Amino acid sequence: MCGMPSAESTQASVHEPDPVRPTKEDEVAAAGSELIGGPLGRRALLGASWWTPVRVIALVAIGMFALGLVQKAPCYNGAWFFGASSQYTHACYSDIPHLYQGRGFADGLVPYFDRLPGDMQYLEYPVLTGVFMEVASWLTPGSGTIQYQEQWYWMVNAGMLMVCASVIAVCVTRTHARRPWDGLLVALAPAAALTATINWDLLAVALTAAAMLMWSRGRSLAFGVLLGLATAAKLYPFLLLGPLMVLCWRAGRWRAFGTALGGAAAAWVVVNGPVMLFAFEGWSKFYTFSQERGVDFGSFWLIMAQNSDDPLSTDTVNTLATLLMLACCAAVAALALTAPRRPRFAQLAFLIVAAFILTNKVYSPQYVLWLVPLAALARPKWRDYLIWQACEVAYFLGIWLYLAYTTSGDAHKGLPTDGYHWAIALHLLGTLYLCVMVVRDIFMPDRDPVRRSGDDDPSGGVLDGAEDVFVLGPAARPRRHVAAQFDGPPVDWGRPGPTGGSL
Repeated sequence: MCGMPSAESTQASVHEPDPVRPTKEDEVAAAGSELIGGPLGRRALLGASWWTPVRVIALVAIGMFALGLVQKAPCYNGAWFFGASSQYTHACYSDIPHLYQGRGFADGLVPYFDRLPGDMQYLEYPVLTGVFMEVASWLTPGSGTIQYQEQWYWMVNAGMLMVCASVIAVCVTRTHARRPWDGLLVALAPAAALTATINWDLLAVALTAAAMLMWSRGRSLAFGVLLGLATAAKLYPFLLLGPLMVLCWRAGRWRAFGTALGGAAAAWVVVNGPVMLFAFEGWSKFYTFSQERGVDFGSFWLIMAQNSDDPLSTDTVNTLATLLMLACCAAVAALALTAPRRPRFAQLAFLIVAAFILTNKVYSPQYVLWLVPLAALARPKWRDYLIWQACEVAYFLGIWLYLAYTTSGDAHKGLPTDGYHWAIALHLLGTLYLCVMVVRDIFMPDRDPVRRSGDDDPSGGVLDGAEDVFVLGPAARPRRHVAAQFDGPPVDWGRPGPTGGSL
């Protein structure tokens, strides 16, 4: 009798799906696993060790982050402080030490409230990022040379950003419950390690990843609050509300969306309201700077401008970029409402942020961080992910070599303008390639690695397994016609599963 399983444990096992083993489904993952002993066998004792996927992936993320810090060593030891082009030839540039003095933190000025000397009158970052920068300045010693203080400021920020990197890896690992090892895509991303400490983007990325985890658990209010905080740290996270609205429209989950929207708005107002009220000019600097900023690094607009005798004005570029982004939003909405199966939330989230990056008038190398967790959730396929990462690493090297060329005088050490244009094109093509793969997965769900494993939308929360109530185009036909297009494992995606898909 003691050896017999209980009725409770037997019932749980019926509804508890097996975890997905990437080494069994992904040929690149299987080949890579040979470095640590080969693919996981069927007799492996999963969950029987302290080394759970979450812990392993968190440690791997910290290790990769540490390698990124080592890559910045030539700058830490002098290139940030001596020589105009040395920090570019070593590809170790970071905004963090330069802005310690340049944005008044060394002098104890209060962001947004105190006017800065020089051309930039106020801090040009959103409020929550400004708070992050200010807290790091409190932890930085106020004595010693300015070089010593800037080195400390970078190290303090690096420690805080490492926490953000760990949060991102853990959240992605736990978002798709049956696919925890997809978190290694985030933890091992080379472009993320190289760009993690260029700026403060990891704060917004961590909050966005945590928001995605909350939505996957059906916690709409927590999702909204975290997304509102993320938008208070960087502008791009609010874009996720668009795809979510269309998906909730298709599934009739308006209550969940309304809760998320209300939570996001409330959190954003709580953070921004006091600064708006008492230091509006300083608060608005981020928005006016973004509007007035001309065509800059990394965009196809720069290629056009540098190859034109009469480049477009900033106002014209702003208008055209906005129209292009609106067209992309309309395309994503149409895709969401006409696809044969309702797209997964992570797929549309990736596409909308990628569209913003592709159409924007500037692309700083650390913007790749915005896409890393979304790409791991949208297209967890090692081959495609590594192709995209290779393109981003090439761009990372390209921009610094180009800046080395432009700052080395007559020596012209680095990459000339034409070469830099090829680096930009490689970044654009790599991102477009991953977008095409995601769109193909949406139209042909049998190609989607997540749905081939038997899931519907594990990051979709209340959308997972929900009925469609509003569909356009061929998808509105009886479901038997749609099922014929799907050759993967059978998924009862049109009805709530054992855990329920209702509000």
